Amino acid sequence: MDKPVDIPAPPSAEQRPYSYEAHGVTIEDPWHWLRDAKYPNVDDPDVLAYLHAENDYFQNWAKRHEALIEQLFEEMKGRIKEDDSSVPIRNGDYLYWWAFKPGAQYRTWYRKPVTGGDDQIIFDEPVEAEGREYFRLGALEVSPDGKLLATLADYDGSERFELRIRDLATGTDVETVTKVGIGQPVWTSDSAGVVFTEVNDNWRSYRARYHRLGNPPEDAVTLYEETEELGFSVGVHKAKDKSLIFVTTGDNATSEARFVAAADPSQPLTLISRRKPGREYHVDAAHGKLWVYTNDDHVNFRLAEADPAAPDEWRTVIAGSDRAYLTGVTPYRDHLAVSSRIDGLDQLMLRTYAGEESRIPFAEATYTASFQGNPEFAPESYRLGFSSMVTPTTTYDYHPESGELEVRKVQEIPSGYDPSQYASERRMIEARDGAMVPVSVVYKKGFEKNGEGKLYLYAYGAYGIAIPPAFNPNRTSLLDRGWACAIAHIRGGDDLGYQWFLDGKLTKRTNTFNDFVDVAKGLAEAKFTRPGRIAINGGSAGGELMGAVVNSDPELWGAVVADVPFVDVLNTMLDDTLPLTPGEWPEWGNPIIDQAAFALIRSYSPYDNVKAQAYPPMLITGGLTDPRVTYWEPAKWAAKLRATKTDGNLLMLKINMGAGHGGKSGRWDKLHEIAETYAFMLTQVSGG
Repeated sequence: MDKPVDIPAPPSAEQRPYSYEAHGVTIEDPWHWLRDAKYPNVDDPDVLAYLHAENDYFQNWAKRHEALIEQLFEEMKGRIKEDDSSVPIRNGDYLYWWAFKPGAQYRTWYRKPVTGGDDQIIFDEPVEAEGREYFRLGALEVSPDGKLLATLADYDGSERFELRIRDLATGTDVETVTKVGIGQPVWTSDSAGVVFTEVNDNWRSYRARYHRLGNPPEDAVTLYEETEELGFSVGVHKAKDKSLIFVTTGDNATSEARFVAAADPSQPLTLISRRKPGREYHVDAAHGKLWVYTNDDHVNFRLAEADPAAPDEWRTVIAGSDRAYLTGVTPYRDHLAVSSRIDGLDQLMLRTYAGEESRIPFAEATYTASFQGNPEFAPESYRLGFSSMVTPTTTYDYHPESGELEVRKVQEIPSGYDPSQYASERRMIEARDGAMVPVSVVYKKGFEKNGEGKLYLYAYGAYGIAIPPAFNPNRTSLLDRGWACAIAHIRGGDDLGYQWFLDGKLTKRTNTFNDFVDVAKGLAEAKFTRPGRIAINGGSAGGELMGAVVNSDPELWGAVVADVPFVDVLNTMLDDTLPLTPGEWPEWGNPIIDQAAFALIRSYSPYDNVKAQAYPPMLITGGLTDPRVTYWEPAKWAAKLRATKTDGNLLMLKINMGAGHGGKSGRWDKLHEIAETYAFMLTQVSGG
């Protein structure tokens, strides 16, 4: 039984006069004060008092439903192997893997010689995280000689990572290179230097630097600093054949790359091809050639090769295709590993340099699959990952000589899981403009399509990020309670190709919201559910989606969970001092200079379109240190909803005071937050 706990009246954030003008329009924003003027330091007592009041209100609700939350948590925890580990993979003279010790929140990383010998701990996350409210390992890279380890770790959720160098023989850190790193560091060929990227005060990855071990960190050489485009981010990666280091810069629509010999990054960088608006290209190297994956002459990308001496002369190897969307290419010694998507389903192919192609077959009608790992240039087999809505994640090694798919690991569900008890479907639902939107649905066999079912519907719909129809053991807690769960592969993602992404951004952004609403209505018409019995969830840009559809069609939803939601879109896109903003203009538009973009964003921005109407029960989350979606976006939205909505339905705001965009960092802490989400949906949707 749930504990009988009295829930106090919800908090109320006062309104303070504030307005600004843009394009001749005056915008009133009486909750502007919730943005601490000293951010990223948040110490305004009024702001903190409001956030704590909201958290107390949430905790009172959580105490009332403590039994259900703990039951869900234990169910989910029971499906996770406490001493889980990855399949070892070879890199040079060692096999590398990670493992969870029983009860541990974080991984421990190991290696042992290929020729045999004892296991060696190379990085112990539980030790690093001890005594900290937050810890996240961002990157881990062993030097070519196997003696040193470069790690990037975030200790507060701000996504400013400390880059440290560890001596693997002694297990001690010998240098701290930077405290504002990000991305993946790469080693020089002689293991005596690292190339890395840093963020500035506005959390923009703006430069690539080269540090020679033993030199003062402040003497690191700046290889490249982005000065032309405010919204471009800088990254680095090493060629698959280890010969070159690439320094890239770009945003969500345009990119540019340079390279330098991995043996001596102090030499001048070579530009491959100067940036052109709307053109993306990604580069690797092998066999003395550059391999360029680009959308320059086809929206679904092509693969080209180039001579490093004439890097901008690209010759087509795999032409762009209307049907096959090229999603990635990696050049190994014997094969090009080619990933693509046809009709929304992943395809994996190995292609010899003579042009012979072999597709790796998968039996299920709907699934997700990808190349994984394979750090060596000349692997004997290729590591793959596979799952579906009903099939747990399976790790394979594909042997090209025999065509054998060798099973190396199947995700273990300690509490038991029988895939034959569940069924999945892939449906195409027509949106209001005639577009056919794919939907992946899973349910326990026996689920009746009688229009009375309860449905959990998830989507993202931005940045060209596809949401794969993958296995999620947590979902089983809903399926076993009679729910169906669905993923709407809406425009804004690239599920059906790059054009599918383009059709959900900028001036076409509202397609994303309409697709989601139309999918929900289509599933109701197919008798999976009915209005009022649909729980919806999305985070970040998917949280913007939640905000838009709860404004437009509130009667459809039985419960709404918006995680770290990007809902104050107009204000954020008008403020070019925020870390999120300049790099986001290619996705949403620039309302500072473009009046049409201003009008469009203003028309759908969830915070700006809260209205006096009944809203469904809502749970909103945020993170105080989140640099992506700043904490005041969910806080302002919740405050405005409280002051405006006409219903008595539950509205809660939970702000993680010691975490950022991803929520809490430990695996059990994260799982407990998911249990809270599920408990909220189960208690709010009619019939529970």
